[in-house]
Amino acid sequence: MCVSKKVKEIAPSLTLEITAKAKKMKADGISVIGFGAGEPDFNTPDYIVESAKKALDIGFTKYTPASGTVELKKAICQKFLKDNGLEYTPEQIVISSGAKSSLYHAICAIVDDGDEVILPSPYWLTYPELIKLAGGKCVYVPTKKENGYKMTASQFADVITDKTKCLILNTPNNPTGAVYSENEIKEIAKICEEKNIFVISDEIYEKLVYDGEEHYSIAQYSPKMKDLTVIINGMSKTYAMTGWRIGYLAGPVNVVKAISSMQSHTTSNACSISQYASVTALVDPKGEQFICEMQKVFDERRKLMIEMLSDVPGIVCIQPKGAFYVFVNVADLYGKAFDGVVIKDSLTFADCALKRGVALIPGVAFGSDDCIRLSYAISIEDIKEGLNRLISFIKELK
Repeated sequence: MCVSKKVKEIAPSLTLEITAKAKKMKADGISVIGFGAGEPDFNTPDYIVESAKKALDIGFTKYTPASGTVELKKAICQKFLKDNGLEYTPEQIVISSGAKSSLYHAICAIVDDGDEVILPSPYWLTYPELIKLAGGKCVYVPTKKENGYKMTASQFADVITDKTKCLILNTPNNPTGAVYSENEIKEIAKICEEKNIFVISDEIYEKLVYDGEEHYSIAQYSPKMKDLTVIINGMSKTYAMTGWRIGYLAGPVNVVKAISSMQSHTTSNACSISQYASVTALVDPKGEQFICEMQKVFDERRKLMIEMLSDVPGIVCIQPKGAFYVFVNVADLYGKAFDGVVIKDSLTFADCALKRGVALIPGVAFGSDDCIRLSYAISIEDIKEGLNRLISFIKELK
């Protein structure tokens, strides 16, 4: 049986590949510290778990409307108003089986065959694959560490063509931890308005910002910009609910209606029990306390990781302002050898580091082969042990 050309061109996830290798080593009794985590290492708060149990007890286990329950949509509208100063109605919200599903449906609803989608690089590895599935063409905008890995308005303007349909903006950013300032986003928004360019704004890490930074959504810029924007968010990173699979999006009514129709034929509704518990997660005051405590823990780990890496010869990393990743430039180590293997790229670096019990994600997965990504969604003890192993590995390179 032949596989379709469109699906055949989709690249497998390097993140999952490295993680699978690390898990096999652990199963074989080999000590491995994994820096690949893309999810909080916190348990879902008890008050959310209890709400899910209640959903089971009362029999809330049937189909819901394909686009989500009214109760959850209303809770999300309240969240947008409280956190972002944005007014949405339930008709402008779609609940999906995870933010990745929300993202895919949004891209499909906006992008036609041959449309160009502007993507600042480094980028989350899933974006290009979903754009290709929708028939779009990726236009990459390389960013620099000197600018905090953020695309400037002038860079954005330079790549716009008659075929430009959409920009994907991810702030706080995975993999770099970059957070765009309000002024930086406003400069980009101004161009989007002038050129009538849609924006898919991935804000899944909005609650995880540090050093006094504040999250600003591009939809806040103006009513027109709001009508050009689809916001992607979800419960996974904010409430440690990755396995619950609840993502959501907000946008103009016509786009949201199209997405809702599409979802009714792809995934149908998200899990009813997870939706019920997500209402509780959003409206119960315990949520703010949990988020605050989690953010403080991540901040402590972030500072430790930067401190331990700051004086290591041959590597360069900027201090991330959001999410839970540190993006490290290791290009100065290329050409050196480990155990007879020449380090020629980020994938070779990751493979060799794994032999020293350190699992990390090569930057080539994110469009930046000079770098590696380290997650600090692991314990302080594991960070210390893992970085000590990594530093020892680097010192072994000749």
